[in-house]
Amino acid sequence: MKKEIYADGVGQIHFAGNMVRFDFITLQPGADGQSPVPEPSERVIMPPQGFLSMFNSMQQLIDKLVEAGVLQKNK
Repeated sequence: MKKEIYADGVGQIHFAGNMVRFDFITLQPGADGQSPVPEPSERVIMPPQGFLSMFNSMQQLIDKLVEAGVLQKNK
């Protein structure tokens, strides 16, 4: 079985040690009903070529979602 990881978003993307690093976050409940607090959860590290390949795949998916009407492009 493949492991699934949930993230509410990306906290940071940075380039260090010749690798691209994604720090994912999850939102945790705030104290006494305050806004949720982002907390680091996982990090994905990949070489620049892997990052570029992933970016291209994500762009293709964005294009399909726009075409299907799920997303709208910012004007």
